[in-house]
Amino acid sequence: MIKISVPLAGLALCATGVQAAPPPKTDARSGPSELSRRAAPTIMASPDAERVAAWIAASGDNHALPYAVIDKNSASLLLYDGRGKPITQAPVLIGIAPGDDATPGVGSKTLGEIGPAEKTTPAGRFLAKFGYAAGRQKVLWVDYTNSVAIHPIPGDAAKREMRRERLLSPEPDDNRITFGCINVPRAFYGSALRPLFQKKGGYVYILPDSKPLEDVFPRLRVHALTSHQF
Repeated sequence: MIKISVPLAGLALCATGVQAAPPPKTDARSGPSELSRRAAPTIMASPDAERVAAWIAASGDNHALPYAVIDKNSASLLLYDGRGKPITQAPVLIGIAPGDDATPGVGSKTLGEIGPAEKTTPAGRFLAKFGYAAGRQKVLWVDYTNSVAIHPIPGDAAKREMRRERLLSPEPDDNRITFGCINVPRAFYGSALRPLFQKKGGYVYILPDSKPLEDVFPRLRVHALTSHQF
């Protein structure tokens, strides 16, 4: 999670006592360097992600702005333009702790003050815009109050975290490693996400870990009722 007040915010996972998801498994003949050369796995949209994306396109909930649907359970991001046309998809790294709500006040804490259970990626609908974080790093702010942003893997992230390898792993459980921010591949960030969002921003819809979908997106229920009326 990027922290405005801490120089190393949004970078390596450095708090002691944190239990990250284990890194991707390798056999004795392959190490991180070999894993990093593999192509990213193909990501298929889950039924929940497809349902949310269809609702957005049909209802115009994005107000003609580009949008991203992030499915935490599959550790994937689906990107759409303002007309609802699918652009591409990418794997993501998310908060180390399962959970759909941000702890009150977590955005004002230093990294060392954030407990393991507080390192969540909150679910919900967010108006995202580019802005600066610590070190004048430009990021796509998703939830500024709680210091949640989308950005590439930090260049000085600890090698032991194997963030690139986690992105390439087909197992979504490997992808829980951050303080709550969403890490994406650098190429995807530069060639797809930034060009779409940099002018006016856009919406980010983060699907829940465990909450009912309609509790996070109440308009889904209304859309389902009205779409079945004759």
